[in-house]
Amino acid sequence: MDFGKLDDISGVDFTLPPDRTNWSNLPPRQGQVQVYVGCPVWACKEWVGSLYPPHARAKDYLYYYSRQFNAIELNSTHYHIPDNATISRWIEVTPSSFRFCPKILQEISHRLMLRPSKEVIQTFCKPIAALGNRLGMAFLQLPPSFAPAQLPVLAAFLKDFPREIPLAVEFRHPAWFQGPAGYQPFDHAAALLEQQNISTVICDVAGRRDVLHQRLTTGKTLIRFVGNGLHPSDYTRIDAWVERLKEWIDKGVEQVYFFVHEPNNALAPQLANYLINKLNERVGTSLRPLQKSNVDPQMHLF
Repeated sequence: MDFGKLDDISGVDFTLPPDRTNWSNLPPRQGQVQVYVGCPVWACKEWVGSLYPPHARAKDYLYYYSRQFNAIELNSTHYHIPDNATISRWIEVTPSSFRFCPKILQEISHRLMLRPSKEVIQTFCKPIAALGNRLGMAFLQLPPSFAPAQLPVLAAFLKDFPREIPLAVEFRHPAWFQGPAGYQPFDHAAALLEQQNISTVICDVAGRRDVLHQRLTTGKTLIRFVGNGLHPSDYTRIDAWVERLKEWIDKGVEQVYFFVHEPNNALAPQLANYLINKLNERVGTSLRPLQKSNVDPQMHLF
């Protein structure tokens, strides 16, 4: 993810901002918290021989990935709509506990600027809904040019978006976050999301600390964390996130999706595994640490 990337991070304050959630507006959690950790890709040939078995074939990468992680940030849906055969294949090769978090089609979010017809929304959402219990949370990345004056456009889009598909929204235009906390345009947007039961996407990236807003609008959140090549600060930032997530879970958060990016995503599993172990240790989750894979997918499929 190039958004917010810096070549020199020496002057960056990586401290997490204070929590800005209005907890009295969120319903109490029902049951145990669900925590999902993953990466933004599964098609990474550099993982063959470590995360994936030696001689793994590209067509089997998702099978192996879903035996290591329990979720994927599904960026491919930003560029094209998967057909029925693809959806069926994804369901076939993944465990029932695995979750896909599809990114809303670029045609909808960027070219049409959230003014698609209901038919266009339905064309995208129908195959996404077909994921069934493999569907985690879809996320809408607003274009960098989508400014606070366009909040009514977002409101109209959310009104037409199918309620059966959980959704989170990522804000990028700097104007959303101008002004003191509590009086920013983003606060008005967050109030709208609360009313619509829509979640927020939180980005933790070196060059745009404003998008690290720490505002939950539902009991679910999607966090996109961008590391810096396994720099020591990547690990201390993860430590801080584990403490923040513990606070949120103690307050009633029901679902967390945490996706780890690196400039070279071949390195992402190493940091994701660190996160998994820290969550198990500090929060009491039972996430499976990554393991060297030697499983033959044919033994599962037949």
